[in-house]
Amino acid sequence: MASLGTAVVLMTTAGCVSVLPIDEYAVARAALDAAKESEAPRYAPALWYKAEQAYREGEVLYSDRHFDDALIRFNQARALSEQAENAARVSRFESGDLAP
Repeated sequence: MASLGTAVVLMTTAGCVSVLPIDEYAVARAALDAAKESEAPRYAPALWYKAEQAYREGEVLYSDRHFDDALIRFNQARALSEQAENAARVSRFESGDLAP
């Protein structure tokens, strides 16, 4: 009977374990930095704001140990940062601030 109780406890706690989104955290940070370097805050402010907000939410969730939700936010931050970077580059090129 004790082994049955141990098995139930192990199965119950095994479902609560999440993988740390360390790589996603780092990639989101790098994408945010790249967007900032391309002057996304100036040329694509709406996308930049959304990317930065998603990243900050991911940081809070990560520190609160909500790793699954943090993973989602970091992936959103990466995607939005890439969009902001691309939009900024296009805008800069169209305005003549960036050579081809």
